[in-house]
Amino acid sequence: MLESVGALTGSPWIYAVVALSVLLDVFLPVLPSGVLVITAATAAAAGSTTVAGATSAARAAEQVPQVPSLLALILCAAAASVLGDLVAYRLAWRGGERLDRAIARSRRLTSAQERLGAALARGGGILVIIARFAPAGRSVVSLGAGAAHRKATEFLPWSALAGVAWAGYSVGLGYFGGQWLGATWVGTAVSVLALFVAGALAAYVMRRPAAAAAAQASAAAAQASAAATATTASASAS
Repeated sequence: MLESVGALTGSPWIYAVVALSVLLDVFLPVLPSGVLVITAATAAAAGSTTVAGATSAARAAEQVPQVPSLLALILCAAAASVLGDLVAYRLAWRGGERLDRAIARSRRLTSAQERLGAALARGGGILVIIARFAPAGRSVVSLGAGAAHRKATEFLPWSALAGVAWAGYSVGLGYFGGQWLGATWVGTAVSVLALFVAGALAAYVMRRPAAAAAAQASAAAAQASAAATATTASASAS
């Protein structure tokens, strides 16, 4: 993948490709937007290392192509992330009864919608930031917020924080991986693995409260059943 992205690193088109991939990722979670951001950042790290090691300005100008700006990559990926969230949010807001029925049939979407509503009502949207790292979590949260008709002022600021956090983490992984391990498939693979580990941890954190709530509901149901049984037995004895 480094070879494919390498052809774009000397052109502003790299930003357009990154932005499009991150934007569409909310609708097509299978797109490797995180991998693309990491690869572009790794290429930037390789380019900066080559420039630093050049012995003359002429050599640098002739042999070293322009490399992506790390700050521009972060801003581009973060802006595309927020824009994608906003589009999904608005589509879910206007989805109508058909989308409502689809969400009602999905336990994952229904649970995320309820938990997101409770988190935003308490003034804390940390769930939005965590979900940005989880596989498909961004899609679930954005659609859930729109379907629940949460206010944009409640959702979008957290979406912006999530986009900046994810973009900064991904670019940082690619850059420092390229600096420490070199612009090879090994460095890229280690950086991508770190991104997947963060996604797995985020998914675990998102599932844990739902599992706890299910356990509490099961315990409450068991207690209610036991109380009902005791009441029936007491009535029969009397």
